[in-house]
Amino acid sequence: MGEWAGKTIELDVTNIAHGGIAVARHDGRVVFVSDAIPGERVMARVSEDSKTSFWRAETVSVIEPSEHRQPHVWSAASIDRDPADRAGGAEFGHITLAHQRELKRQVLAESLQRMARVALAVEVEALPGDEATSGTGWRTRVRLHVDEGGRPGPFAARSHRVIPVHDLPLATDALQDAAPLAELFPGEEHLDVLAPTVGGARLIVGKQKPSTITEIVGDREFRLADGGFWQVHREAAQTLTAAVQGAIDDALFDPRAANLDLYGGVGLLAAAIGDRFGSTVRITSVESDEAATEFASVNLKDWLGASAVTGRVDRWIQQAAAASSVTDKARYRAATVVLDPPRAGAGKQVVSALAALAPAQLVYVACDPVAFARDVALFADRGYQLTALRAFDLFPNTHHVEAVGTLTRE
Repeated sequence: MGEWAGKTIELDVTNIAHGGIAVARHDGRVVFVSDAIPGERVMARVSEDSKTSFWRAETVSVIEPSEHRQPHVWSAASIDRDPADRAGGAEFGHITLAHQRELKRQVLAESLQRMARVALAVEVEALPGDEATSGTGWRTRVRLHVDEGGRPGPFAARSHRVIPVHDLPLATDALQDAAPLAELFPGEEHLDVLAPTVGGARLIVGKQKPSTITEIVGDREFRLADGGFWQVHREAAQTLTAAVQGAIDDALFDPRAANLDLYGGVGLLAAAIGDRFGSTVRITSVESDEAATEFASVNLKDWLGASAVTGRVDRWIQQAAAASSVTDKARYRAATVVLDPPRAGAGKQVVSALAALAPAQLVYVACDPVAFARDVALFADRGYQLTALRAFDLFPNTHHVEAVGTLTRE
């Protein structure tokens, strides 16, 4: 730390950066400042003051507030608290919901323009019910960390310091009621609270043996491990099901092709394709988590042509791309590929192998706008153009945004 660390400076905030941090300048140096809104003038405490790059700071008071500022939806994260004592996980909670979505739109659009030279009009769409609750009451899963005294709570922003809290306003009522915020868990590192659509809320403490839960999406049931991955927002699974179904160009879809669902989890998006195009659909879901693959096999049993395999996507795709059979190559070339990679994106290796298969179309579900824009640029270099794009506010009162894009061969 340098001489400015711990000092308070006045900043004019100009824009928003990836990660939900606002941007300002101090004597020409870039300062990333939390809990601020573009257009505001704030007093901020410097937390990092590198001599060679940017600084970091936390807002401690607002001199000229934005018209989009609101009282924070979570008192535990308010600027009334010292920055070190603010709960993390609701970094946009001081911004009105409509403006949160505008800032997310800007980050997505600017990332695509800067990294992929793509200019597509896009809006960030709200999920059902969120307007009425100001973006609270949507989380069906939360991980609480445990401090040395056994008290559970979220981490502070950009810290591993546990903040004890009295409420979890982003959580559904069932999750709130089940969260043991006043109890002690000595010796544990974390605990998970979840409220699936069937069976009521439950608590997973430490390395507790997994059990099976059921989630319902529309008229379909999905089985999965209670500690396995599932979309967090109460409406996210249904929203992404419909979005993926709508993102597929019917004219390019061949139910008999070697269709793929990559990073497939327990089969949510493979089932979306099966429901959209019928019982004759052939699709292979690829997932590295063996337990998830086993559940996917059960969840996809309605389609005789559906299968689930365990494997790392990068290795599996490279092996598929190396297939020498003329028939295999033709089936991949006619295929529709859905991919829902982790936050880091698919990356060059997977993009290159997919492009070698030359599928008719790809539907990319992205949870990180910068990784998505990078991959769109990689696909463009290999002959694929982003032809359609939708974005969804799956994580209100946070900076996260979900995008669903269609890419087709030029």
